[in-house]
Amino acid sequence: MSRSDLAVQEQQTSGNQQRVVNDFSLQIATVNGSGSQTANLVLLRSFLLMGVPVSGKNMFPSNIAGLPTWYTIRASKRGYIGRKKEVDFLVAMNRETAKEDVLTLDSGAAVVYDAPLKLDALRSDLVFYPVPFDKLVAPICPDAKLRRLVRNMIYDGVLAKLLGIDLELMEQALGRQLGKKAKAVTMNAGALKAGWDYAEANFTKKDPFVIERMNETAGKILIEGNSAAALGCMMAGVTVLAWYPITPSSSLCESLIGYMKKYRVDKETGKATFAIVQAEDEIASLGMVIGASWAGARSMTATSGPGISLMSEFTGLAYYAEAPAVIFDVQRVGPSTGLPTRTAQGDLLTTAFLSHGDTKHIMIIPSSVEECYTMAQEAFELAEHLQTPVFVMMDLDLGMNNWMSDGFRYPEKPISRGKLLTPEALKTLGEWGRYMDVDGDGIPYRTIPGDGMPAYFTRGSGHNAAGQYSERPDDYVDNMDRLARKFETARLHVPKPVVETVGDARIGFIGCGTSHWAIRESRDQIREETDVKTSYYRLRAYPFTDDLVKFIDAHQRVYVIEQNRDAQLLQLMKLDLSPERQTKLRSVLHYNGLPIDARSITDDVLTQEGFEVARKNVRTAGASSGMTGGE
Repeated sequence: MSRSDLAVQEQQTSGNQQRVVNDFSLQIATVNGSGSQTANLVLLRSFLLMGVPVSGKNMFPSNIAGLPTWYTIRASKRGYIGRKKEVDFLVAMNRETAKEDVLTLDSGAAVVYDAPLKLDALRSDLVFYPVPFDKLVAPICPDAKLRRLVRNMIYDGVLAKLLGIDLELMEQALGRQLGKKAKAVTMNAGALKAGWDYAEANFTKKDPFVIERMNETAGKILIEGNSAAALGCMMAGVTVLAWYPITPSSSLCESLIGYMKKYRVDKETGKATFAIVQAEDEIASLGMVIGASWAGARSMTATSGPGISLMSEFTGLAYYAEAPAVIFDVQRVGPSTGLPTRTAQGDLLTTAFLSHGDTKHIMIIPSSVEECYTMAQEAFELAEHLQTPVFVMMDLDLGMNNWMSDGFRYPEKPISRGKLLTPEALKTLGEWGRYMDVDGDGIPYRTIPGDGMPAYFTRGSGHNAAGQYSERPDDYVDNMDRLARKFETARLHVPKPVVETVGDARIGFIGCGTSHWAIRESRDQIREETDVKTSYYRLRAYPFTDDLVKFIDAHQRVYVIEQNRDAQLLQLMKLDLSPERQTKLRSVLHYNGLPIDARSITDDVLTQEGFEVARKNVRTAGASSGMTGGE
C-alpha cells in the first residue's frame, strides 16, 4: 500500500481486518430506466447527512431504457470529490454487466448483488453479499409494475446496515428526495427497512468499508452544475433564452425555465417578464439570441459540441457586428455524435476561433458548481462590457452530476451594461460612430433601438467606424485591428487564474475545469509518495493573463493536464508563448469519456519524471458496455 493510501485511510484493527473509514468508492450497476436514480440520490444525501464529504457521478447510456448504467459515490474524509479510479464496493443489479463488473474489481472489494446472479462463484478474493431482491420487494409493493422501481431502495437499506449509516438519516434523505409524495415515501421507506432487516439477520460484515459520523458538511448543498448555472443566469438578469435540446446542456435550459416561471413572473399581472423559445435548431437559437441582444435584452443559449459547430456562422456575425451573446457549451465527447453521455474538454480550440476569417472568442471555464453560478453572472457582464460573444465552457461531468458545495450568495454588485451611449457621453464625445474607438481599448459605444440615441446599421459585411458599408482595405484593417485590441483589453477583465506557488517546486501543473479536482488530489499523492512538491495554476479564462508567463518562468517543467486527445489547451498556450517557454510544457491527456482521476495523472507525471510506477492490470468497472477505463 502506498504512503498516500496510508495517509488517506483511517485504519483500525478488528481481528485480522483493517477498517477503512470514510474513504472509498461505491459503484451501483443497474439498467437505464429502472428507477435507480431515487435510490442513488438518497444514498448520496445520506453520506452528506453523516457529515462525510461526498460526490456522485452518473454514467448512463445515450439511447434507450434497459441499457447499462453506473452510479458512483465517493466518500472521502479529506474532501476529495474527483473520480476515484478503483471501485471498492459494488452493487451489482444488472444481469448483463454483472460478471464483467465483478471481474474488474481489485482484490478485497465488496459486492452486494441480486442473489439469482450467483456472482460469488466468480472469485474467491472478494466479499459477497447476496440479496433476494424480488422476494423482499413483493410484500412491500403489491403492484408488480411498480416493483422494479421500489426494489432499488432495498440495496440502500442493505448498504445502510453494512456501512453503518444511520437509518433515520436515510429516511430523512428519502423524504427530501420524494417531497410530498406520501404514498411513494411510505412504499420506499418499507423497502429501506426490508433491506436493513435482511442484512441484519443474514450478513456478518466481512468487508472493511464503513461510514462514521464527521462534521465536514455543515451548510453544504448538493446540486448539478447545470442547475447552478441556470440560477446564475437568472441572477444576472437574463430575459431571453433561445435553445435547442441537446445532451448534456438541456437540463441547464430546463432548470432555467423552472426558475424563471417561479421567480420572474409579474405578481400583479401574472405575465412572464421573460421570453423563452425552443428554436428549430442551434443555428436559429443563436440568431434569436443575437437579435434579442441587439434590441437590448440580456440573452443566452446553451448547447454542446455539435451545436457549437452549427453556430459558427452566427458566432462570426456577433463577433464582427459586436453584439453581446452568452453561450454555454456543456462539452461532451466528439467528433460527430461521439459519445453523447460522456465527458470531455474537447471544444477549446474550436470555440476559441469559431467562425471563418480572423476571430478570437472569450471563454470562461468554471471548475465547481459555485463557479457555474458566479461565472454565469460574469459572462453577461463580460459580454455587454466587451460587446462580443462569451462562451462558458462547462463539461458533462460538471453539468450533469451532483456536486457538494457551500450555499450560493445573493449577488451584491449592480448590473453593468457596459458602454451604452448617453446624452452626457455624446456631448463629451462630440462625434459618435458605432465602431469608433475613443478610449483606446477597442470597445466602442453602442446604442439600443428606442433609447433616444443615434441609430446605426448593424452589419456583418465590411463597415467603417461609423457603421457605414465599406470595402475599403484601410477600413477593414482598422476594424480588425480594433477588434484585436479589444481582445487584448479582455485580458484585464476575464476571471483571474487561481495560482498556488510552492517556493522551491521545480514542477508546475496547469489545468482547468473539472480537471481541478483530480489535480488537487494528484498533487497530494505525488508529495506523499515521492516528496516532490508541485505548484498549480488553475486557469479560468481565455485569453490568458500575464500570470501565465510568470508561472511558466518560475518552473523547470510544466504539465498541462486536460481531457482531450490533441492537447488543445497546450496548443492555445503555444500561440501566446515564446519558443523557450514552449519547451517547458508537457502534456497529461485523458480522453476516454470518464471523468479524469488523480491516479492516472500521478502515474503519468511520475513516469515522465523517471520514477518507477507500480501499475495494476485493472480495468474500470463497466467494461462490457464501453465503460473500460483504458488507462
